[in-house]
Amino acid sequence: MGKTYKIAVVKGDGIGSEIVPAGVSVLEAVAAKHNFSLDTTDFSWGAGHYLKHGEFMPSDGIEQLKAFDAIYFGAVGLPAVDDTLPARDYTFKVRTQLEQYVNYRPVKLFSGVKSPLRDKTEKDIDFVILRENNEGEFVQNGKILYPDTPNGVAVDTSMVTRLGVERIAHYAFKLARKRRKHVTNVTKSNTLIYTLGFWDKVIAEVAEQYPDVTYTKMYIDNASASFVLKPEVFDVIVTTNMMGDILSDLGGAIMGSLGLGGSGNINPENNFPSMFEPIHGSAPDIAGQNIANPIGQIWSAAIMLEHLGESEAAQDILAGIEHTTAKGNLTKDLKGNATTSEVAESVVAFIKAN
Repeated sequence: MGKTYKIAVVKGDGIGSEIVPAGVSVLEAVAAKHNFSLDTTDFSWGAGHYLKHGEFMPSDGIEQLKAFDAIYFGAVGLPAVDDTLPARDYTFKVRTQLEQYVNYRPVKLFSGVKSPLRDKTEKDIDFVILRENNEGEFVQNGKILYPDTPNGVAVDTSMVTRLGVERIAHYAFKLARKRRKHVTNVTKSNTLIYTLGFWDKVIAEVAEQYPDVTYTKMYIDNASASFVLKPEVFDVIVTTNMMGDILSDLGGAIMGSLGLGGSGNINPENNFPSMFEPIHGSAPDIAGQNIANPIGQIWSAAIMLEHLGESEAAQDILAGIEHTTAKGNLTKDLKGNATTSEVAESVVAFIKAN
């Protein structure tokens, strides 16, 4: 047997308890085929854990995660829990304390899935959004003063550092070299002239070190329109924390469903484990019905294996997804009637047969 990878499995809440086991079944099949093994440990953290214990994860939760090669995560959040808490007390905590500064979110149209963009085909929709994941608008560096008075004031301060911009920019240009050699910086520096003016300046400096990669700058409003009108102009997008968050949902929408989108929260230096999750939320309204789309979770498994160096296994998973969607094995969000488990079983069957 080849290598063994230690994987922390955090199902989270809502549909996490259905789509994560679906993803794990695919991982087990591809590991057996490619002669490596997965040593998985389940953690019951999330909003459900908070309702029982008053915390999303134990105080030593981050230390526990450091013992693993990767984290395979579902989604977090429940209606009974304040929706400002999951990000602060789980997602952001993991992303920042484990220095997962690259949020890698691919967008591609799968065979057999109709994009809402009626004229676009698989060759038009195939790009990656790289969202800076540790700084920017989501650092929660702010204050509310006198909230219940007529002169109440609320401030959130975005934070941009040279180190933070340089490292996400280098990652973007290196990735572009492996793809179609084009980086688009999505920004709004014509109005956020200090933070994003500095962001643009640093990215342009990094761009000079990659003369073989085409570099363009595009404002977020134009980029949003271009996602819909001409998605084929994009290859690798690099953008800030909040803009990347919004754009990746738009990316999921033009693929046909947010249920299709996978992602990685990546520490490129491998000083800490990276975390892999679908781009959507916990969808408690459809939990327990076996109708949730597991493809975003399964694609996240492929992104995880690619990061771990198991590229052939990752390609097998993607081929399994393509095979499954191409034959019309689609869940309700894609106007199909396949169940969560049927989609996963189809991907597993393809991997075993090919």
